[in-house]
Amino acid sequence: MDARDLLLPGFAMAALTMLVMFRMGFERLSQLARERIHPQAVATSAQMSARLKDSRAADNFRNLFELPVLFYLALLVGVNQDLASPLTVGLAWAFVGLRVAHSAIHCSYNKVPHRFAVYALGALVLWTLWGVLLAGVL
Repeated sequence: MDARDLLLPGFAMAALTMLVMFRMGFERLSQLARERIHPQAVATSAQMSARLKDSRAADNFRNLFELPVLFYLALLVGVNQDLASPLTVGLAWAFVGLRVAHSAIHCSYNKVPHRFAVYALGALVLWTLWGVLLAGVL
């Protein structure tokens, strides 16, 4: 394994974030046009939540800047410390897969127990990755 193997899951997470961003933009613009809402009427997050009914993609987009920030940092630590291994790469891909599942649930039927279970499992995978990296650094 080399550093590139550890970076590929980061590119996949960036692609997921981009897809959710495009979905969010499409949904927002569609609703603004459909309901004839002037863009200035939703200039703040408070105005946006009061006027726009479906915020699933926007909520998920914001969520992709929470735990994934620690994921991106973990990848950089792994690359910097030459810790790419089948275990670290496997954990990284597992996190990406769980985030894809989380986004799919969040942006579609949005059942909180399902979404939370996938989120919690993803967090566990991420903390495991950090533990493996710490052990490699020590």
